[in-house]
Amino acid sequence: MPTLYIAGRWVAAASGEQREVRCPADGTLVRHVDEATTGDVHAAIGAARAAFDEGSWPGTSAVERGALLLRTADLLLRDKAAVARAESLDTGKRLAEAEYDVDDVIRVFRYYGGIAGTTAGRLVDPGNPGAISRIVYEPVGVCGLITPWNYPLLQTSWKVAPALAAGNTFVLKPSELTPSTAILLMDLLAEAGLPEGVANLVTGSGPVAGAPLAESPLVDLVSFTGGLETGKRVMAAAAVTVKKVALELGGKNPNIVFADADRETALDYALTAAFVHSGQVCSAGTRLLVEESIADEFVSELVRRADLIRLGGPFDPAAETGTLISAAHLAKIEAYVAAGVAEGAVVACGGRVADEGELKSGFFYRPTVLTGCRTEMSCVQDESFGPVITVETFSTEDEAVRLGNDTHYGLAGAVWTQDAGKAQRVAGRLRHGTVWINDYHPYLPQAEWGGFKQSGVGRELGPTGLDEYREAKHIYQNIAPEPTYWFGG
Repeated sequence: MPTLYIAGRWVAAASGEQREVRCPADGTLVRHVDEATTGDVHAAIGAARAAFDEGSWPGTSAVERGALLLRTADLLLRDKAAVARAESLDTGKRLAEAEYDVDDVIRVFRYYGGIAGTTAGRLVDPGNPGAISRIVYEPVGVCGLITPWNYPLLQTSWKVAPALAAGNTFVLKPSELTPSTAILLMDLLAEAGLPEGVANLVTGSGPVAGAPLAESPLVDLVSFTGGLETGKRVMAAAAVTVKKVALELGGKNPNIVFADADRETALDYALTAAFVHSGQVCSAGTRLLVEESIADEFVSELVRRADLIRLGGPFDPAAETGTLISAAHLAKIEAYVAAGVAEGAVVACGGRVADEGELKSGFFYRPTVLTGCRTEMSCVQDESFGPVITVETFSTEDEAVRLGNDTHYGLAGAVWTQDAGKAQRVAGRLRHGTVWINDYHPYLPQAEWGGFKQSGVGRELGPTGLDEYREAKHIYQNIAPEPTYWFGG
């Protein structure tokens, strides 16, 4: 089956070229996908442009657009088992985690389906009884949506749902490593009644299939989730046509544990914060900051438990976490740990490829804890995007805040303490877009998500996530016009 979806039809790449998608847990073939050419991408952009400029979708009432999103959520629920299985095969993550992801995707579509018709605009007092002044919101236009491989459908939903709720058309470019659920979503949107040309999909590599979305003057907004360096290139390319940009570029997220924290709960969450999906999470709490007075005991138990974590494939019922996405990413994690050791970090557990038994067919890396870390080390400053915790210690509240903010990222962080005042003070001083207190990882579709500093530009989710895909227009009407004779008469 062709995997390019353009103007409501499945078509093959103009070149006829395809790539294999293989499960990173065991190397089995998942599917073949088309390698879009630049010409294919421009055809998809043209279809989205025509659907926006000449089609019915932008003029469809917001209530009707919301209803389509709600129907899509129902279809996702109907097909949850198939969608979750496709996500597991592409990413290698445990099936249970993929099922949680699909549940989250459904919640996102339902949230935006519910609020689509609730924000029609507002009246502004013009200070003149003979005038009406109002602010209305209109769709941006054609959106280029570029999504990552770690949470393929979830990250897609964060972009597609608000883009459609606002009345936009789009071209979606999923990661070439994990395209399967994006392909499934196109069929579900069509089944829900989305007009042809509104949703378009191109599969292929970033430089060929993704770059034109940032460069094309026919694209009005580009939203990208991925690595910092690629995000910089997207931003630079988009600047040429001064299009709107939304970027989520990862983080190096401090997980701060004070001595008065509920120690057992903080330990349990420290493992979850770092090792869920083998650390391949933009908000992963892989930078652990522990108050000095409890550090030895806390870290010793953390190491013991990390060493017991069971790795396995998507359908292994005993597995607690899974594989890395690719051989290239595995090599990156190995190099990251080696660099940390060269700078003085100590491998307290893990620090090696897991290749025993069935694991040898995949890209598994043991959960790793690096102790003896200092803020200036590359392993502390750089995002590993893997199952590696770096441990630092602090003595005072001020030092904890200073260390937590000593990063060019600013996506997320957490504070563990039973002192409510301390918790609020630290959360207020941390320069991160999300701060959890005595918890780690929960997000809400109705709450904004995004980062400070080099973690990105703009916000996803919440009402602000919808605003990213809208333009505000001021309409001023003089209802009693008469000559002013400014220049006489």
